Amino acid sequence: MNPAMKPLDGHRVAILGGMADRPLARYLASLGAELGGPVAGASFVIDDLGLEQTAGLGIPESAVHVSVTPFGSGGPRSDWRGGELVASAMGGALRLTGEPGEKPVKEAGDACTFHADMVAAAGALAAHFARGTHGYGQHVDISIQQVAMSRNVNGVLVWEFDKRKLDRAGGCIAYGRATVRVIWQLADGWCFHALMTGRLGAPANKALSDWMDEAGFPNPMQGVDWLAYNRSTLAAETRAEWQAAMDAFFRSRNKAEIAGEGRRRGINACVVNEPADVLADEHLKARGFLDTADGLPERFAAIRTGQPAAAPAIHAGKRPGPLSGVKVLDFAWALVGSITTKTLGDLGAEVVKIETRSRPDLARLDVQVSASTATSLDDKPWFAHLNTSKRSLTLDLKKPEARAVLDPLIDWADVVVENFSPGTMAKLGLDYDSLVKRNPAVVMVSGSVFGQTGPLAQEWGVDGTGGALSGRTFLTGYPDRDPVIPGAVPYGDVIVPFVMAGHVAAALQHRRATGQGCHIDASMYEICVQQMRDFLAAAKRGERPQRMGNADPAVFWQDVLPAAGEDRWVAITAFDEADYKRLIRITGEDIAGWTRTRSDIGIAELLQQAGIAAGALQDCEDLMDHDPQIATRAALVTLDHPLLGPFGHVATPIRFARDVPAPFRAPGMGEHAHQVAAEICGLDAATIAALEDQGVFR
Repeated sequence: MNPAMKPLDGHRVAILGGMADRPLARYLASLGAELGGPVAGASFVIDDLGLEQTAGLGIPESAVHVSVTPFGSGGPRSDWRGGELVASAMGGALRLTGEPGEKPVKEAGDACTFHADMVAAAGALAAHFARGTHGYGQHVDISIQQVAMSRNVNGVLVWEFDKRKLDRAGGCIAYGRATVRVIWQLADGWCFHALMTGRLGAPANKALSDWMDEAGFPNPMQGVDWLAYNRSTLAAETRAEWQAAMDAFFRSRNKAEIAGEGRRRGINACVVNEPADVLADEHLKARGFLDTADGLPERFAAIRTGQPAAAPAIHAGKRPGPLSGVKVLDFAWALVGSITTKTLGDLGAEVVKIETRSRPDLARLDVQVSASTATSLDDKPWFAHLNTSKRSLTLDLKKPEARAVLDPLIDWADVVVENFSPGTMAKLGLDYDSLVKRNPAVVMVSGSVFGQTGPLAQEWGVDGTGGALSGRTFLTGYPDRDPVIPGAVPYGDVIVPFVMAGHVAAALQHRRATGQGCHIDASMYEICVQQMRDFLAAAKRGERPQRMGNADPAVFWQDVLPAAGEDRWVAITAFDEADYKRLIRITGEDIAGWTRTRSDIGIAELLQQAGIAAGALQDCEDLMDHDPQIATRAALVTLDHPLLGPFGHVATPIRFARDVPAPFRAPGMGEHAHQVAAEICGLDAATIAALEDQGVFR
């Protein structure tokens, strides 16, 4: 990787409030921006105060001004006090973390705040690109609550379509209809392992079954057709029988066996690391991730710089949004890539999604709600949420004739996005070195679990892999209990796309000045490690961080307390002793006794009026049907789907003051194949018909 390319060289970031040590500041610095100094003359201004409190500070019209606050700027609750625990409670993430029926527990570190800062980075750099188009800065507004809600696409859609709610799942992950166990006790610790659906999971699932057989353990999974296995439709009693057998097997293994023999066999398992394990990780060492002055991570993604070419002209496209005019070729087929291109498309880019019926996007397969069927690839609300603002081109890339369509698209594209296993694009002749031969200034971005290089690059993993290896999983839960899945909904899968989108926008603006394209290598593992940075620092000091429940050493006192009603809770944070004394004057010494007889939202409103940070642990019904702040921010955008009808889609959670986006519905499989071939590739009707006959558009 060439460390010389710093697309924000020459730009300065003015910092207001408490943003100096936040991930957003580190992200911008990692791209070359200078931190500090007055707002006058700053290219970027970042704050955790909100637009109301920064009005009148003389922020220049040319600056990109980014606010990241618990509830966002404007709206009836913009002045509510927050912090990580309260924002995560009000955003729906907190109630999904912990054991079923028991007291919820926060994710390790400031997980929702980190997520919001990565969303803010994508918004800041999209606005930076827009400034390069029209010359103006603008305010970019981020609500940590809304960002937390946006992560729970599964919960939103099962409430919308079936009026069901996801629940805390402990060491499991809830996939709509199915709850799949993923944390397993080992002889000397824990591992993460998941049985996955279809082609993605079949080899790893079989490898585990074979290992159980060879070790002599009872195995009810013998002879399973793993290509036909579907995690959403497997009978609950069958899953329970399988999981009991897997539990017995994993308890007989140790961490070294999982990291060694398990990896050699190709099972989808990894050790649940502690922070000290992360610091000693050979893969991170091989990638130079911790080769910094203090031994703590700096980069959020690696950049390989291309050769200078003719600088593309500044132009605007027909769609609204800060990325209007950007042309994106999308090879994504799973969450990381899909959300990256959704973000680019929602923000105004023109996206052509390459699909194939022989290996559909994963989100086209999972039957999670009653409106979906196993026989259609076009009736999945999950796919519709994750693929707004795209056109679909089905293409059989194994057919040589497909190059008649593909090559003009490569010439057309400003950006190529992919999230295959490293090496896959090279086999197709579509790796960065091949692409630049046709399009020297192209910006390519690759998202994977381990990155494009290093000893684990070819290893297979999923969202939970990054969480387990980074220390997130080990540090989530109560001190005297097993760790639980941090958030019970995807995390790395939804963070990495905003890192990728931010890097793309920065690279495109840099390309305008230099003519240089680049290859961006985003690793989920590394980005999750970035979120654990404070714990790594503690480990470097010789400490051994442990699970802390809902406590946070940075605040005086906080906890999750019971409220009136079934499974109703309230989060309260006293940042300092003065907050705590004010709280006790209201509640008395028995805080839980006081909260238990009152409604969650009533408690939150009363304490907020007294200047104390508090929030109800909301579920999707609360957020979608009753939250006035979420309604004000238009967190759901209604789009009319041809099979599912009109329904609320999760909006990309960034508000722009000047370049307001307008997303459109997700495509049917291959819906735009002939249109793209004609309008972008310039093929005539006879050629398109011949390619159709040859099976190219499959």
